[in-house]
Amino acid sequence: MTVGHSGSGNGIFRRKPIDQIEPAAESEGLQRTLGLRQLTAIGVGGIIGAGIFSLAGAVANETAGPAVLISFLIAGIASAAAAFSYAEFAGLIPRAGSAYTYGYAVLGELTGWFIGWDLLLEYTAIVAVVAIGISGYFNDLLGFLNISLPEWMLGAPGTESDGVAAGTYKVNLFAVLLCLLIAFILNQGMKNAARFETLLVYLKVGIVLLVIVVGAFHINTDNYDPFAPFGWAGAFTGAATVFFAVFGYDAMSTAAEESKDSQKHMPKAIMYSLAISMVLYVLACLVLTGMVNFKDIDSEAAFSSAFAGIGMKWLGAIIAAGAILGILTVLFTFMMGAARVGYSMSRDGLLPKWFAKTHPVKRVPSRITWVLGVASALIAGFLPIAEAAELTNIGILLAFVVVCIAVIVLRYKRPDLPRGFKTPGMPVVPIIGVIFSIWLITFLQPETWLRFAAWFGIGLVVYFAYSRRNSVLGKENASRGRE
Repeated sequence: MTVGHSGSGNGIFRRKPIDQIEPAAESEGLQRTLGLRQLTAIGVGGIIGAGIFSLAGAVANETAGPAVLISFLIAGIASAAAAFSYAEFAGLIPRAGSAYTYGYAVLGELTGWFIGWDLLLEYTAIVAVVAIGISGYFNDLLGFLNISLPEWMLGAPGTESDGVAAGTYKVNLFAVLLCLLIAFILNQGMKNAARFETLLVYLKVGIVLLVIVVGAFHINTDNYDPFAPFGWAGAFTGAATVFFAVFGYDAMSTAAEESKDSQKHMPKAIMYSLAISMVLYVLACLVLTGMVNFKDIDSEAAFSSAFAGIGMKWLGAIIAAGAILGILTVLFTFMMGAARVGYSMSRDGLLPKWFAKTHPVKRVPSRITWVLGVASALIAGFLPIAEAAELTNIGILLAFVVVCIAVIVLRYKRPDLPRGFKTPGMPVVPIIGVIFSIWLITFLQPETWLRFAAWFGIGLVVYFAYSRRNSVLGKENASRGRE
């Protein structure tokens, strides 16, 4: 059978018929309120965050030197290879779920389940990790204002604090509240939530541009020599690290059903958001490594310390505020992505239908959003950032692999499908995305693989005990006598 015929495939290999995939009516499901500007802002909000405010400095100081610029360019090119594949699918399938839906339609139900189940954990963990990171910037900002909070609320159990006696109960309260706040905002309706996100993105980009413009007047070109003190191998290693700062469009693409013209606007938003973010990353790297010798860059607060070193501490406070705003948009994008993946899986019968219930007025998947908000709050409040971070990364890279493979398969099996955007350089570009993603996976720690295997094992139990029997597509096939 060819991909696209009704309910093609049997059992775990059954595939959604692409040419019959249509989102639910607005009266029953999500509401189309997002235009190109809002979609692009959500994408930029998901991409630009810790990459500029902390990761660039750490990689420059420890791994690449001024060649951190090359690290970002390599990571950007690799990310673009996957972005092209996402853009083609986004223009083809106007349905929530992103990589989950694409994998389900082309490679089969078990593959779709596997990606969706994994992204639920990955996106939720990213929200938690980012919330923990913002809490650190919040503490820095309070320090600029000479305000101090009780130490018991400033970190998870097991984190070090000079002001807390051994055995004292601790929680990262600010991170917990942030996760719950984002869940609350997302439940106010996508139109209102997108306005909030867009405003924060404008403020964030404005602060980044301020840092770039002011910093440009303090560049000393001698700091660019040597350009690659750790060798070109250091620049490539740095690319593996900063790659995790150049995706976010994947989570944005889960909002396809909330776009006014998904097939036209979603591919553009993916490419625009990545292009805007890469320009800002490159300029920020040039300014940072030009202002300060790479050996003297503060790995934790690169720009704040750089401007403090030239007598501009006031700008350090603005940068701290900008970091909070900037990373807050990452929380928004990934929690939205997790909720839309969970909503789509639930609507397909692979998770309980209870999760797919939308708010009767706001038209958002409020139940799954609150579940994920509480889950991310618990992770952020009670796990140190290093342990929480180990839950991230592998699932997104595997999703990239699946999407890049799927776009090749579908192009050759169904060349007749109407595509609003076509991945250039087929099949070379998607293959580059596959190779680079697999290469990055090899950098992950053994503990990451163990956690991934445990989550995958739980997922298999859930799939065969519940999802396979309750699959909407499976029931449709059974009613036609095909299974």
